[in-house]
Amino acid sequence: MKNKKIIYKNNIQKKYLNSIINKKLNKRYPDIFKNIFTNLDTNKNIFFSFSKNFKLNFKLKDLNKFNKFKTVVIIGMGGSILGSEALYYFLKDKIKKDFLFFNDIDEDKLKRLKARKDLKKLLFIVISKSGNTIETLSNFFALNIIKENSRNIIIISERFNNSLYMLAQKMKLHHIEHRNYIGGRYSVLSEVGMVPAYFMGINLQKFRSNILNHFRINNQKFLKQSSIMLANLLKKNEIKNLIFFNYSPRLDKFLYWSQQLIAESLGKNGKGFLPLVSQAPKDHHSLAQLYLDGPKDKIFYIFSEKINSSKKIRIKKMSKKIDFLSNKSLNQVKYAQKNAFIKILKKNNIPFREFEILESSEETLGEFFSYFMLETAIIGKLSNINPFNQPAVEQIKINTENILA
Repeated sequence: MKNKKIIYKNNIQKKYLNSIINKKLNKRYPDIFKNIFTNLDTNKNIFFSFSKNFKLNFKLKDLNKFNKFKTVVIIGMGGSILGSEALYYFLKDKIKKDFLFFNDIDEDKLKRLKARKDLKKLLFIVISKSGNTIETLSNFFALNIIKENSRNIIIISERFNNSLYMLAQKMKLHHIEHRNYIGGRYSVLSEVGMVPAYFMGINLQKFRSNILNHFRINNQKFLKQSSIMLANLLKKNEIKNLIFFNYSPRLDKFLYWSQQLIAESLGKNGKGFLPLVSQAPKDHHSLAQLYLDGPKDKIFYIFSEKINSSKKIRIKKMSKKIDFLSNKSLNQVKYAQKNAFIKILKKNNIPFREFEILESSEETLGEFFSYFMLETAIIGKLSNINPFNQPAVEQIKINTENILA
């Protein structure tokens, strides 16, 4: 499928698919798609943030007072931070403020931040759906910056009896509600992603303009075909690994967001794909041997970006062996490497999908986010998997609290 922003392609051979399973999935798909589409405008629906009727839980005028800060520190875990990190690195060339992301427990990184003498000049955005995320609370309190009426702290959490909300109330900190019915990895179109996006200077209207693109009749065919094929692969359980083979560095953080989305949504009941982020062409020289000549248990997602590069490689007369590089742009070299890799995938009948960005814009990224969320949820529904919970993750949290108590 092609539109003016992104080219989508599938190359999944029939031998990887079960025809009987395919027929069953085809019968179930229309009701699943219809249920999502017809309920978009329903409040307390996880996809409500896709709707044109969705209203953010904050007013832009209330955030204007924080615009004076030139550096923004975002503290969160998983879906609370990966989406905004993807936004920042995809559109970094257009963003004037500096952003720092704390999505792990890294004592050295925290020490470097605490050593800065301008902490009062930094804006801190602390995000946790539950308001009780251990790593987020640990990093936030370790900074020792919380004071009553602090004018450089924004907290985003659910609005009920949780640690961050109670702290915001007690210390009179700016609080924005995180809707309890939108899970973290599906929350980038809500306040979780849109508050950081606002401070990045991203046009929120443009960002949201293409998020319903795959509900349009002329685009539904690719979504249906893809969801059914991937649910088929999941059911057969022969393809174990999903390799994001990425030729576009600006997409790296988006792919780590996608990694969580797919792993947490579909990795249940003894099944699932293991999503791995791989940088190309770097990994041509480290992992490609295994990818192309190892176990046939992988599907590749090839990501690339069409760039008009005017910079040419100038080759001085040294050896005819490298003449083929002369007057080629770096992007031409990268595209040649991508096409060479795809040629081998085709020759070896290795399944792959291709996503080519034609325009690096807010609209493109908004469409990418919405497509992957929608496709993942449909695959889960087709596979009788709840794509919105994460019981194993919750067990880790409970065990950690018990050990620390």
